[in-house]
Amino acid sequence: MPVELTILNSMAGRDFEAALDRHAAWNLKQLDLKEAVYGKKITELSEAEAERAQRAIAARGLRVYCFSTTLFAGAVEEGEGAFREQHLGPLKATLAAARILRPKLIRLIDAKPAEKPAGADALDYLRSRHAWIFECYAEAVDAIAEAGFQTTIENEPGGFLDSPAAIARFFDGLGRRERVNYTWDAQNLWQSGIEPSLEVYARLKPVLAYYHVKGGRVVNGRMKATALSDAGWPVIEITRRVVAEGLSPVICLNPPHGERDGGFDLDDLTARDLAFLRREVEGIAP
Repeated sequence: MPVELTILNSMAGRDFEAALDRHAAWNLKQLDLKEAVYGKKITELSEAEAERAQRAIAARGLRVYCFSTTLFAGAVEEGEGAFREQHLGPLKATLAAARILRPKLIRLIDAKPAEKPAGADALDYLRSRHAWIFECYAEAVDAIAEAGFQTTIENEPGGFLDSPAAIARFFDGLGRRERVNYTWDAQNLWQSGIEPSLEVYARLKPVLAYYHVKGGRVVNGRMKATALSDAGWPVIEITRRVVAEGLSPVICLNPPHGERDGGFDLDDLTARDLAFLRREVEGIAP
């Protein structure tokens, strides 16, 4: 089957139903819902709002692939009680909306060890100072699985999933491989010091199930926002391998990180990036 493309839903606009129309016009069949769902984050929807969203989605022949929550994105130094309230607390409402909208994946983020000493191993720091965070991940993964969904965990700049070795150690230690997988955002990991490459992809394959792409190029030591066609990492070579090996049935385009004063053309960026991927990578749905 061809690999489908999607985008974070608000990239098509902040008006939810107009954005759905734009998805359909771009021939995007799958949705990745994060925010701007009738003005709310996906974790904030009531069941009535989820039902309204589902009617609008179904009317356009679309499907929900992922809930891109930002749960677990906080600093662990907030303490266990505050962290649980902020990140496990909204999970019940999120799952209620998921039972209506039926995503395949529910995304969590790797938490930030904000006070980790320079040069220290992030996982070792968490295990010695904030071991409770792993229990929180296990609880969330189990709750999501028991509701009938799969958890995916994405790396963010500054998070503890900051290298292929750390990613492998975390997923091995969590011990729930049938319930949870990894979302590789290649630029995010690059901003953590790991430049995207086919070698990095090969090391991530055992846990990888969702792949995010975005432009970006380092210019004079600073990350600049670019279109995918101007990206400073081997986006086409890696994406071709991901598609050929079928690890990510849906690939999600994200907006680029970085400064926007680099002299690169950023006009009509989403449509251009979608067209670029479809043109350059065989096996992506037209």
